[in-house]
Amino acid sequence: MNDSNDTATNVELKSRSTAELSGGKNPWNYVPPLPIQTSPYFRWPADFTAIGRWMFSGWFPVSERLIILGIAVLCAFFFHPDLASTSAFTFEWVAQIYVRNLILMCLVAGGLHWYFYILKGQGDDYRFDARPLAKQSRVFTFNSQVRDNMFWTLVSGVTVWSAYEVLMMWSLANGYAPLLSMPGDFLWLALLIFLLPMWETTHFFLIHRLIHNTTLYKRIHALHHRNTNVGPWSGLSMHPVEHLIYLSTVLIHFIIPSTPLLIIFHLSYFTLSAATTHTGYQGIARRNKVILPLGTFHHQLHHRYFDCNYGGLETPWDQWTGSFHDGTEQSHQQFLARRRGKMKAGAKP
Repeated sequence: MNDSNDTATNVELKSRSTAELSGGKNPWNYVPPLPIQTSPYFRWPADFTAIGRWMFSGWFPVSERLIILGIAVLCAFFFHPDLASTSAFTFEWVAQIYVRNLILMCLVAGGLHWYFYILKGQGDDYRFDARPLAKQSRVFTFNSQVRDNMFWTLVSGVTVWSAYEVLMMWSLANGYAPLLSMPGDFLWLALLIFLLPMWETTHFFLIHRLIHNTTLYKRIHALHHRNTNVGPWSGLSMHPVEHLIYLSTVLIHFIIPSTPLLIIFHLSYFTLSAATTHTGYQGIARRNKVILPLGTFHHQLHHRYFDCNYGGLETPWDQWTGSFHDGTEQSHQQFLARRRGKMKAGAKP
């Protein structure tokens, strides 16, 4: 769902032909350099230079991860109840968390939507799919893609996000979840923050395959897949049950020790980056260069073709399980062959 390394920083502005992806028709306005690369962490023999470069580029000099971490730090110190006060449920601190998360989502998803789709800050430059977002379609709630996405994001998504955060804060305060001791465990905290993207791609892959390969797809996940072309509000536009499954990632902290900061970052990373990686654009560009990588073509392929690229790039589960689409003609033909094989076998996507 959210791998900034899918996005090449400082690439030349150009729209590359991918006619092979649709039998001679070009379905894309822009495509990043291909093939899409996964992390070098699990390659052998190990290339430590490539590993170091991947690690650095995923966070620095500027990235969605670093920005979301900064937001989490600000929230933890200035816009979050004291941990001791969360030992008992009260309206004040629960409402504080909910209102703060609502504002954050509106600022991030709303701000990106305003920049890319209302202000049209960079036109269609670096936009993967130049088709307009649906305004009159009975596929969507309220017959509007943006209103549909905003409704499910704000009414369900922010509510479930806040509920999980409230649960974890209450659990930390009452000793039901293990707590890191600061500042003594600062290095452990830094390591867990750094490793979070690996856990994110693993958890996302596992739950994503679950909701694609059972009746959960038709009844639940299909709501998210109304968005074959995505915008910032599409990322967290899900059925409430999917929100419960998707954000259950944070429950790992009933085993792995954490702090309020780590809980805030963990949940913010899964929610706010859903908006940033679904912008439909490679990123924010200036002077024909991407200065802030955002959207991932890897996941854009999933929204277009449904049964490929279930995970992310940090941990290459799709490569290991045969569902990886790297955007090239050869990869697309392999994808089509797999799909034909499923259809012959009577398998459902």
